Amino acid sequence: MDMKKRVSLELRHRSPTEVTELVLDNCRSGEGKIEGITEEFSNLELLSLINVGLTSVADVPKLDKLKKLELSDNRISGGLEVLAERLVSLTHLNLSGNKFKDISTLEPLKKLPQLKSLDLFNCEVTNLADYRESIFKLLPQLIYLDGYDIDDCEASDSDGEGDGVEDEEEGESEDFEEEEEEDEEDVVAEEDDDGRQR
Repeated sequence: MDMKKRVSLELRHRSPTEVTELVLDNCRSGEGKIEGITEEFSNLELLSLINVGLTSVADVPKLDKLKKLELSDNRISGGLEVLAERLVSLTHLNLSGNKFKDISTLEPLKKLPQLKSLDLFNCEVTNLADYRESIFKLLPQLIYLDGYDIDDCEASDSDGEGDGVEDEEEGESEDFEEEEEEDEEDVVAEEDDDGRQR
């Protein structure tokens, strides 16, 4: 199914301004470009275009409220300047499985001040020496790269951190319960031995 047709199906008789999430994964883009998505989708917060054959993001419209853009498994190799110009509120960008080879092609993302999470799994750029260090240096606003922060701590679903105190207390009580069970087993074993001897 082509992208324009899929967009009209996803609308389900709503006007574009009512749509906050648009998932168009696995449809077909004409000539590797974004089609059927216009500035009328002014309240869009999530746009997913996974595996649609994109080679360019040049036709992405201005979407001031868009926070999350999924572009994995396409054939994009550059031209990210347009994202910085038109998607000013972007916080999460997934470019996994695309054709990015050089750090320099990602430089336009510096102009996305709210970008917190960037995924580049299965892109050639990840094979470069000092890849992680270079990206965090290039994009100081970034918190997570490929799901991990600068200290290699994994991103949680809510991007928040727990204080860990409760976990420790729970762990101690579990150990204590296990010890009690072991003691009970020993007592049962002793009774069995006594029973056999008589």
